[in-house]
Amino acid sequence: MLLTDRIGWLGLRSGQILLTIGLATALVFAIVQLKLVMIPVMIALIVAAAAAPVMRLLKRRLSALLATTITLLGGVVIFGGIITLIVFAVQDQYKELVSSATDGLGQFQEFLTNGPLPVDQAMIDDGFTAIGDFVTSSQFGSGAIAGVSVAGELITGALLAIVILFFFLKDGPEIWEFFLSPLRGERLDRGRRIGVTAVRVLGGYVRGTATIAFVDAAAIGIGLLVLQVPLALPLAVLVFLGAFIPIVGATATGILAALVALVANGWVVALIVLAIVVLVNQLEGNFLQPTVMANSLKLHPLVILVALTAGTILAGIVGAVLAVPIAAVAWAIAKVWNPPAGAQPVVTGGSAPRGAKAKRGQARTQR
Repeated sequence: MLLTDRIGWLGLRSGQILLTIGLATALVFAIVQLKLVMIPVMIALIVAAAAAPVMRLLKRRLSALLATTITLLGGVVIFGGIITLIVFAVQDQYKELVSSATDGLGQFQEFLTNGPLPVDQAMIDDGFTAIGDFVTSSQFGSGAIAGVSVAGELITGALLAIVILFFFLKDGPEIWEFFLSPLRGERLDRGRRIGVTAVRVLGGYVRGTATIAFVDAAAIGIGLLVLQVPLALPLAVLVFLGAFIPIVGATATGILAALVALVANGWVVALIVLAIVVLVNQLEGNFLQPTVMANSLKLHPLVILVALTAGTILAGIVGAVLAVPIAAVAWAIAKVWNPPAGAQPVVTGGSAPRGAKAKRGQARTQR
């Protein structure tokens, strides 16, 4: 009776909730401790899901190994070509940007000393002195050493992600079937539903986000070229990459483009760039986003914001990029956890549901 009254029922449910929270906390802690492995695995999984249509098309005419090699090399060539264009663009316009930045800094300093709210020149000199002291301090040197360590981890993670991506592209369905091999009946059917749903949502999210990011980058990049803002191509690529961080990514990179225009071209051009960024973001949010992402991401903006915050706290920028698609997949899996009403379970060899076996046994008995 102690467990069947209302207080006992609430106690059991509270214990279940606390146990679930504890397990989730332990899982997150383990992922954070193993992020050098887990982040490449998640990145490879998302990219493999996005490339699934290409792999299906190539596997119809080519072997799995050849299709995987073509897809992977094609992605590396495209990514490497973009990086090369960025490097050449920065190299060609670096001197011009440095000169413009020097002039812009001088104008800004003059505005501070002679503007409507003048600042004492001694305060400005003290600020520059403090910056110089920090750059030459041991704290800055230790930070630089830490940056080298982070760079080493990034290179290791990138190589690991490429290797994992190769196997996901080549043997993705077989790998998932291996994990499902101990399951039978309804659990096997659920596992297959989860696999299909995860690939569909992840792939749709990445392809949809890439489409939106390309439109944003093209519109802002054309505006920068017309206004003759330096580093238009690298800034457009940053806008493309920033769009993979919902809500704040495209806006932050657009503001960066406006700052470059402010330094290099002056206030008028910077305000025009800012207006272009705002207009593009409004068109994306009101027209492009609902159309492209309708079937890929159905999350409330508050959920997206919470996921972004949690991902950023746990894994920095990479966590911010991965948090939203992971949240979308988790919600999609929750919706398909139970089969639709009237759906027939998938029956494979030797895995007929118990109900079906019982009915066949009763039929034989009656005969």
